[in-house]
Amino acid sequence: MTAKLSSEKAESVSIEKTQTMILSIDSVKPYKRNPRRSKNPEYDRIKESIRAIGLDQPLVVTQPPESTDYIVHSGGNSRLHALKDLYKETGDARFEKIHCLFKPWVCESEVLLAHLRENDLRGELIFIDKARAISDIKQLLEEELEIEELSQRKLQSVLDASGYRLNQGLISRMGYTVNRLYPLIPDALNAGLGRPQVMQIRSLDRAALKIWQKYELGDEEVYDDVFNALTRRYDSPDWDIGLLQGALEAEISAEAEVDIQTIRVELDAQIAGRDLTIPKFDDDYEADEHDLRGSTESGSPMASFPDDEVGIHADSNESKLDQKSVTHNGDMVSTGVESSHDSSISKSDSPVSQILNSKASAPDDLKSLRGRAWTLAARLAQRNGLSDLVEPISGKGLGFILRDVPDPALADQLDDDMLSQVSMVWWHLAASAEMTVAPIELIAPILPVDSVLRRALEQQDAGLLFNSVWTLDPGHTGNQLWRRLGEQDWDDMLHLMYTYRRIHQVAENTETTLWE
Repeated sequence: MTAKLSSEKAESVSIEKTQTMILSIDSVKPYKRNPRRSKNPEYDRIKESIRAIGLDQPLVVTQPPESTDYIVHSGGNSRLHALKDLYKETGDARFEKIHCLFKPWVCESEVLLAHLRENDLRGELIFIDKARAISDIKQLLEEELEIEELSQRKLQSVLDASGYRLNQGLISRMGYTVNRLYPLIPDALNAGLGRPQVMQIRSLDRAALKIWQKYELGDEEVYDDVFNALTRRYDSPDWDIGLLQGALEAEISAEAEVDIQTIRVELDAQIAGRDLTIPKFDDDYEADEHDLRGSTESGSPMASFPDDEVGIHADSNESKLDQKSVTHNGDMVSTGVESSHDSSISKSDSPVSQILNSKASAPDDLKSLRGRAWTLAARLAQRNGLSDLVEPISGKGLGFILRDVPDPALADQLDDDMLSQVSMVWWHLAASAEMTVAPIELIAPILPVDSVLRRALEQQDAGLLFNSVWTLDPGHTGNQLWRRLGEQDWDDMLHLMYTYRRIHQVAENTETTLWE
């Protein structure tokens, strides 16, 4: 940067040739906007080196307009401080006069950029120091160019022209760090919190705001108050973004009156930049009156299942059947049956009633049933923070597998009640996929090489599995799972258990081996 940086003020500045000068130590001042805000960790070494052999290279100085003093132009504040300390301590004439290279003054943004470039070349700056220096340069340029706001693109262009290259995305992150984060977590940033962590916080911030707005919890200012308060709470040299994310999840969960696992799944999806899609299933087959009476014609959904297996006696005088549409989580999913002698059950919206009413219309081919099992398992997994673990398989087993055990980090992020629910949902999914029952030689190769579940299966090490997934006494199932599950989870779990039974019924009736 060797000239005024404005098209309106584009004046050629005559740069005199750099001059060699000998100056009094008292006439040279440190540069107050030095990018490095903390003490140079190499200061003591620099001081002792100067004490022993003097300056190994002269300081570069300049002189601001209307000033009789000089300032350090491009790095060297630590060497200047060491010289001043040595002269004060020893009175040695070696430290009273110093050789300098003088560069004419252009503008302060040019001086600050020279310091930034020099410090950065030496690798001495932490991320917040660079970010604050870029923010200061932007402010100085706005003052020098007499403009209200310098765009990121223009700032990038000016920096490029001066030999300091930053892409626009990094400039944006630096602005976020200085303006948004530094007032909230100065200790963490001054301790060396770097660009990757800042990017994580920014992604979390944006994602949390979207979830906040989705549930209409207040305007952006209200969200900012919550984010700021929680972020300040966790300011520490030992910064842990997991603490902030957990606090945001808890706050949004409480305000929205939504299960924290649902918020966690939605937040993770937003951070990953993917749409959260909770799979839904629709039965392709709609039973008509003829089918509901239990026709044994080929192709009928009842052909392979006697009435006593389905649990409904279609020809019984006690149970005259009529079609009934069932609403499942807001979707019309299947036609069922209504018992004229017990309308309190048949007209109920309970999941049990829905399953009873949907039995006659459930698919009778393994492909459709396996697809339904995977869909239900995926829905349960997504609502309980296990979405990455459920994977469909084609043509074998129950239609899906679990790739691994739950993330061990959940043990630190969840309270005991929530951890028990997630763990027990995992065990139900594992049972529905027959993870510990299926032939090991068939199922293990499907799993990731580094999967704890795969290792436990191959080594037949039940202890490894129990140590990796919190396993409660089965007697706690009702209290910790059935009672606490949300209606959608409860509904899907019952449908999944019924689908599991139906897959085996079809396999037995068609003499099909599920695991081949």
